[in-house]
Amino acid sequence: MSISALRTAIGSRTDSHRSVTHRTTGHQHGAIVRLMSPSDFGELIKPFVFLDLFEGDRSFLGQMPMHPHSGIATVTVITEGNLHFDDPQSGSGEIAYGGVEWMRAGGGVWHGKEMSAGTSQRVQGFQLWLALPPALENAEVDSQYIEAAEMPHAGPARVVVGEYGGVRSPVRAPEGVNYLLVTLGKGETWEYVPPTGHTSLWVSVSRGHLSAPEFIEAGELAVFEKGSQAVRLTGGKDGAVFVLGSAKPHPHDLHLGYYSVHTSAEALQAGEAKIAEIGRRLREQNSVKRASGSVPIFK
Repeated sequence: MSISALRTAIGSRTDSHRSVTHRTTGHQHGAIVRLMSPSDFGELIKPFVFLDLFEGDRSFLGQMPMHPHSGIATVTVITEGNLHFDDPQSGSGEIAYGGVEWMRAGGGVWHGKEMSAGTSQRVQGFQLWLALPPALENAEVDSQYIEAAEMPHAGPARVVVGEYGGVRSPVRAPEGVNYLLVTLGKGETWEYVPPTGHTSLWVSVSRGHLSAPEFIEAGELAVFEKGSQAVRLTGGKDGAVFVLGSAKPHPHDLHLGYYSVHTSAEALQAGEAKIAEIGRRLREQNSVKRASGSVPIFK
């Protein structure tokens, strides 16, 4: 039976688990596939508003320019290979599978050069944006780099953000959001039971494929129907590496700048004014690089 026929047959079954309502393979820009933006899937599953899947050799990291953010937090996880981090306030180290870079942009920040090539020849991972609540969208910047050995796990899931399976992530994220990095072997089944109120739920696969029971292939983002039910996920013939997000809905409209997402026009105006001011200071300092080749976060 063909894959498409299997999708149809499996998708026709009904049970108490959620079904997939939306899916996308995004748009590729070089080494980056943009799976979600605030103006499309981000409206469906906010506070999750942006997701990139990146994959390439060591050289593509050098092509990433310094850029600003406000009103959001970024979460970067690695699904293959590793990256080196070097930040004046956080020290240096390695982010590999299970490690995380967390940055709450809040009222404004410029970054993009604090991570550089690690020891691996290739690297793959996800960068996620979370829309912040009003109390944090113009708050001070907060950055964390947490190496893989320090990240807790519950069964096959690394708890990147939030709390699951009796363990809590050390990431200083707002309440009401879970973000997990999961690896399943061939035919291995895992059930995710979302916390109360987590009606938004999605997965994106970086390697292999899942049965949910609909097939979800590598490079896809799949959004599940709103609700409180669990999802049961099974690794395909090559297993699967994927991220899963669930959250209480973000109850605010999204006010969008080019690199910013806020809850009101006034908050957006304040954030964009701050990142413009930081940009002027950055240009005055002529983007001075440190001996390591990295550039610190400017806030």
